[in-house]
Amino acid sequence: MKKFVILTDSCSELPLDLRNEYDVDYVPMHFSCEDKDYIADLDYKEISVRDFYNLMRDGKRVITAQANTAQYLEVFERYINEGFDILSISCSSALSASVKASYAARDELLAKYPEAKIICIDSLVSSIGEGLLTIKASMLRSEGKSIDEVAEWVENNKLRFNQNGCPDKLTYLKQAGRVSAASAFFGGLLNIKPIIISDVKGRNVAVEKIKGKKAALNRVAELIAEEYEDSDIPLGIAHADCEEEMKELRTLMLDKLSAKGVDVSKVKVVITYVGPIVGASVGPGTLVAYCFGKEVTYDAGA
Repeated sequence: MKKFVILTDSCSELPLDLRNEYDVDYVPMHFSCEDKDYIADLDYKEISVRDFYNLMRDGKRVITAQANTAQYLEVFERYINEGFDILSISCSSALSASVKASYAARDELLAKYPEAKIICIDSLVSSIGEGLLTIKASMLRSEGKSIDEVAEWVENNKLRFNQNGCPDKLTYLKQAGRVSAASAFFGGLLNIKPIIISDVKGRNVAVEKIKGKKAALNRVAELIAEEYEDSDIPLGIAHADCEEEMKELRTLMLDKLSAKGVDVSKVKVVITYVGPIVGASVGPGTLVAYCFGKEVTYDAGA
């Protein structure tokens, strides 16, 4: 069976230790701030996490750019020449056009290398949810599954990665066009904290409004416990430079799962930073949690 590489993008929030552990690579996106361009590096080598989010706290506008076709061509062709087939898992097409760039690169390279196999998947999720999907793909590869078997599992199960997030405020999501003006309005009222999920089309949707950050974190933990189904897939938490609140959320999630009868000693929790692409849309103070479980059925409509 031919070996294959698993690729993702900058929205997956997978830092170097996890990329090494699960033997995955990523195609980087880019962002700019104050006329300076940066690679959306998941290891924050060009700018620290604190400095990045302080730019936003200081009111600086961060502009993001998708991974383009040329970037995918370069990465895909390099792996083809090294003898790999390619499984590429990209950020939700509702949030980024990068997956379309991967399709274009795939089609161009398959015309040039007809013996190659390149499978590109729209994850319909982002942040560490996309990362967890990539991690599971790696687990399946390690079990000896073929690229087609892994791709089939990903397609059939990607809507089982549940997102429950709590931005500190919706200003950034509104500015990035990720939520409606009406949703952003209620998120700015009287310390109201919105609960953001990812719907069946991979869109971020504000579905609840909770008064106060502690109550919102408790609600996120409740939702994770309701949606969680036992598996070998870790839980995921990504935070936008708010480590203490992240620790509080982790404790709440495990406590509520334990109360549900889950043996939490066997539950792995992946903790990471919200990367610069997702971070530019959600802003500092955001927490988002993911679990594998019940299939997402919520549809925000047209």
